[in-house]
Amino acid sequence: MALYVYAITAQDHPCRLEAIHGVGSDPSPLRTVTAGPLRAVVSDIDEDIRPKRRDLTAHQAVQERLMADGAVLPLQFGYVATDDVAVRQALGASADGYLATLARLDGCAEYHVRASQSDEAPLLQQILDDLPDVRDLNERIRAGDRDPSLPLALGEMVAHEVKARQETLAAGLTEALMPFSRDHFVRPPSGSDFLNLSLLVPDERRDSLRTAEANIAREIGSGIDLRFSGPLPPYSFVQ
Repeated sequence: MALYVYAITAQDHPCRLEAIHGVGSDPSPLRTVTAGPLRAVVSDIDEDIRPKRRDLTAHQAVQERLMADGAVLPLQFGYVATDDVAVRQALGASADGYLATLARLDGCAEYHVRASQSDEAPLLQQILDDLPDVRDLNERIRAGDRDPSLPLALGEMVAHEVKARQETLAAGLTEALMPFSRDHFVRPPSGSDFLNLSLLVPDERRDSLRTAEANIAREIGSGIDLRFSGPLPPYSFVQ
């Protein structure tokens, strides 16, 4: 029977899996497969597992339970192995790398930091105040200049400046938050976000990070939506 694989831990991790269930419409009991100094948390499956809310929630619950008791390498949703033998072979083949990653993640959790422009008015006004060329174009349009190239030119100048200032702010936020992390990972932002940052934060720095979050939010003022989430399983830092 195929196995759904949730995570990898050290062999001495307690793996308290009581009172939680795995994925599937009729979940099999959670169990472990051990190979030397490592073990994988798995459950038997006899169906295709798709990213339904029920199964995503079950997958995440297993990660959070394991995190509460020690370092864990959380696997992304949907990882399936053919059987116990295949799992043991995979653990044995990459044991040194898994152990090194577990040591690096020990005592840490992942935090996500995202930022978006919730109100563009203050930024646009700042650009008008700072850049004479933008201000002059805007004033010509407002005064009734019918040159059809002016709105396009103004829009391009403003968009370029908005992007540059958001990138500068994103770099500054990353630099300010890095000292609270053991490692960090910057992803391309999506949607309206201009920052998508993952931090690997040691337990002893969590309170300091939250204090920094509040201070930074006050410093950047209105117009910016700064969003923190965590502690989370360290998906971004599993290699």
